[in-house]
Amino acid sequence: MRLHRKIWEFCFIAQALDERGMLARGRRGLGFAVGTEPLPAMFASRGCAIVATDLATTDAHPDWIATNQHAEGLEVLNTRGLCPEADFRKRVQFRFADMREIPVDLVNFDFIWSSCSLEHLGTLDLGRKFIFDSLRCLKPGGVAVHTTEYNVSSNTDTVTDGYSVLFRRQDIEELARALTADGHAISVDFSLGDGERDRFVSKPPYIEDHILRLELEGYVATSIALVIRKKRCRE
Repeated sequence: MRLHRKIWEFCFIAQALDERGMLARGRRGLGFAVGTEPLPAMFASRGCAIVATDLATTDAHPDWIATNQHAEGLEVLNTRGLCPEADFRKRVQFRFADMREIPVDLVNFDFIWSSCSLEHLGTLDLGRKFIFDSLRCLKPGGVAVHTTEYNVSSNTDTVTDGYSVLFRRQDIEELARALTADGHAISVDFSLGDGERDRFVSKPPYIEDHILRLELEGYVATSIALVIRKKRCRE
């Protein structure tokens, strides 16, 4: 059995949105830095209208392009055949978008998501800023689900800038307090699991099929998910 945190991220995002009634005909969803992930096609198969975005090719990291983790158009978003092609073409749009400067016309969505992308924006602060900025894309009461790198070996030292930053528990808790203070609701689970496979740490070059925790820049990291409900307008 292949246990990989990327599969967990996709399943978590889909489950969180489904439990909140988002994956239904007529719902509008916006995906950030989708690469070649299966979620746009899967959501379209449920009847959702999707806008899938990725960074412009000229700005994308060469590694993302070389490893087929970057999207240039719709062609790479339904290769698994999760949605009938006619329905996919009707329900999914693609455009380039920078998560650090979200286009102002991306608004009025029922849900938004990103899968381990906000840690690649350059700094912890830019990742945090994206979370708040992206709420503008949602309708009142809309749902955001984001996964990101989570430092499980230290709540003090971490990687704060560079290609891939690592959020600590203190960063997530500070973010939760700020979101709550603004009237939003956030759900996050810090439990790590205590099984043998939960404790296994994959080291570079990460050739194992089993990757739930991995060594990054001298720290042990895994994926964590944030589920945010945007505040509703006052009656």
